[in-house]
Amino acid sequence: MAHFFTADTHFADDPVRRFFERPFASSDAMDAAMIARAGVVGAADDLWIIGDFAACETEAGRMAAQAAFAALPGRKHLVRGNHDPDWLVRTLPWASVHDLVEITIGDRCFVLCHYPLATWNGARAGAVQLFGHVHTRWRGAEGQVNVGVDQWDFSPVTPDRAELEALMLPKSRLQKMVEGAET
Repeated sequence: MAHFFTADTHFADDPVRRFFERPFASSDAMDAAMIARAGVVGAADDLWIIGDFAACETEAGRMAAQAAFAALPGRKHLVRGNHDPDWLVRTLPWASVHDLVEITIGDRCFVLCHYPLATWNGARAGAVQLFGHVHTRWRGAEGQVNVGVDQWDFSPVTPDRAELEALMLPKSRLQKMVEGAET
């Protein structure tokens, strides 16, 4: 069993496709590409969707969300984002649903929240925070990585890739301020 992370898929969300200039001719093409690229996830693997799964305000959006969910491989976990309505949480057969969750993979700790955090449990001990929400506006900082599809060629991210990225990014100004306040 392996773990994969993604965020901000916004299935069936044409306004998001246009606003963030996603490189697809239509939301159907975008959805198909994200589903195809999720093919790296096996049936026994865990796919963590860290918020904003689909646009669901209409009946067509709900049907598209259900179709995308069914087409994605693996056990699907949702870490709720600001665009994940109650019906989506209640109706789709998620393996788990969280607002924030800490998971351990081997000896590594990951803190999953849709929103980037200034600090998180275990930050000084090497825990990596994975987030979405900001789309193309910020890749992350030391110890935290934006796993949104806009940052990762519309593909899920492995824990190894996320952790390596977290080690290579510079500290944010907020992290420096928090560390200064703690001493």
